[in-house]
Amino acid sequence: MEFITPTTLADALAVKAQRPECVPIAGGTDVMVELNLNRRRPAALLDLTRIAELSQWSAEGDRVRIGAGVSYSRIMAELGSVLPGLAAAARTVGSPLIRNRGTLGGNLGSASPAGDGHPPLLASGAEVVLASTEGTRTVPVGSFFTGPKRSVLTPSELIVSVLVPCADGPQQFAKVGPRNAMVIAICSFALDLRPAARTVGTGMGSVAPTPLRATEAERFAVGALPWQDGSALDAEVARHFGDLVARAATPIDDVRGSADYRRHTLAVLARRCLTWAWRELCG
Repeated sequence: MEFITPTTLADALAVKAQRPECVPIAGGTDVMVELNLNRRRPAALLDLTRIAELSQWSAEGDRVRIGAGVSYSRIMAELGSVLPGLAAAARTVGSPLIRNRGTLGGNLGSASPAGDGHPPLLASGAEVVLASTEGTRTVPVGSFFTGPKRSVLTPSELIVSVLVPCADGPQQFAKVGPRNAMVIAICSFALDLRPAARTVGTGMGSVAPTPLRATEAERFAVGALPWQDGSALDAEVARHFGDLVARAATPIDDVRGSADYRRHTLAVLARRCLTWAWRELCG
C-alpha cells in the first residue's frame, strides 16, 4: 500500500484527480479501523495532515469556516461559545484520544447515519465545501448524504471545509447509547433556536438511512412557541413536538436497538432539548 503525503491542497487535489482510488486519511479513526479489520485494502492512502489550511478555522461574518482537518477537541475548546450545539456533540465522540484525532471532515466523509457531528450541522443549516482540480462547490449538508455511508462526494473530490452559521440563540444536542462513553448513538438529536428570525432547526442521527431534519416538527414549533411574551413552554407543545420528530424518523431494528425504541427515545430527546433550549432562552 502506497502512502502519499502532499503538503498543499493543490497537490492533494492533483493526486486525487490522477488517482481517484486514493483514500484520504487525517485522524484515521475510521479508516484505520477498517484497515485493521481487513474490511478495506486501498491501493494508496492520501495523508492530509500536512496541509495547513485544512486544520484551520476562521470567522466569516455570521458563519464559521471549519477546516476539514479540525479535530473534535479543538471544536470543543475553541468554538464552544459560537457553536455550542456542535461543541456539545463533539464532547460525546469516543474517548479523549479519539476526539484529539478525529476530525469533522472525516466524520462527513464516512457519511455514517450515526455520525455525532451531523445532527447539529443539519439543525444550523451548515454547508459542506468540496474541491477538485475542476473547481469548488458548496453543498447544503442536508443534500450531502445520499445513503448509509454514501454522499455526493465524487472520487476526485476532497472535503475542504464546513460553513456553519454562528448560534443566534440556544442550541442543544443529546444522544442515547448502550453505555455512557465511547458509544455509537442508538439515536441522537440536535436543536437550534434562532429567536431573532423565529426559526427552529432540527437534526437527527441513527434513525434513518441518512441524518435528517424533522421539518414538520420545525414548522409546528415556530408557530407554537410563545416568542412574543417569552412565557413558560407548555408541556403539551413539547410533547407534540417530540411526537412529530419521532414521526419523521424511519429507524430499523439492529443490534443496538429496535425501531420502536428509537422512535420512543427520539421523542423524549426532542422534548427535552426543546424544553432546555426554551428555558435557556427565557431565563
